[in-house]
Amino acid sequence: MRPTPDRRRKETEEPIARAAALDDAALLSILLGSPAAAPPQDRPARGLLARFGSLGEVLAAPARELHRIEGVGPEVVERLALTRELGFRLARSRALADSLPSGWSALVGYVRTRLASLTRERFLALFLDADDRLVAEELVAEGTVDHAPVYPREVVRRALEVSASGLVLVHNHPSGDPAPSRADIAVTRLIVEAAAVFDLRVHDHLIVAREGTASFRALGLM
Repeated sequence: MRPTPDRRRKETEEPIARAAALDDAALLSILLGSPAAAPPQDRPARGLLARFGSLGEVLAAPARELHRIEGVGPEVVERLALTRELGFRLARSRALADSLPSGWSALVGYVRTRLASLTRERFLALFLDADDRLVAEELVAEGTVDHAPVYPREVVRRALEVSASGLVLVHNHPSGDPAPSRADIAVTRLIVEAAAVFDLRVHDHLIVAREGTASFRALGLM
């Protein structure tokens, strides 16, 4: 006997409602393979949330820090890495859906998901086609807590290799403050100048941090 439309709708909606009703610890426990009904002392999720403070911080935490939590072994770390990557890809798919400027908020949401909680600087270049749609993403540099070396000609070379018409520069400030530094401003100007030689437009440079996101264009820096 085929299920009725009401029964199919119920079977679809009930799991969604149950998941939405879970608190962060219970949700994280299930993702990590522990029953939500397990005693608190048997849930690594409790220790992770107590140590890092939120789901976002747990997912952003380095593996070496995760291993310090009681009950967290290689399997838990791998599950967290997979969950984090799933979040990145969902955010990226939204960023890919629309061209700029209509998709700008999705793009900002994606780079915040990708970078805001990292403890070391990463500098990304997002390459856009002639319709201002995201076509490629490159890690330009990875550095220390306050510096990532960037070479403007390498950014432009890669833009030409992927046949980009424009790009958005993005990097994070692990300090939590998104305010551009003098070095940030200087390297941005060099990239804009190098890109202009090949008729490439640099749409913006975004600095992502826990306390917010700074836009060079909105600040009048480009």
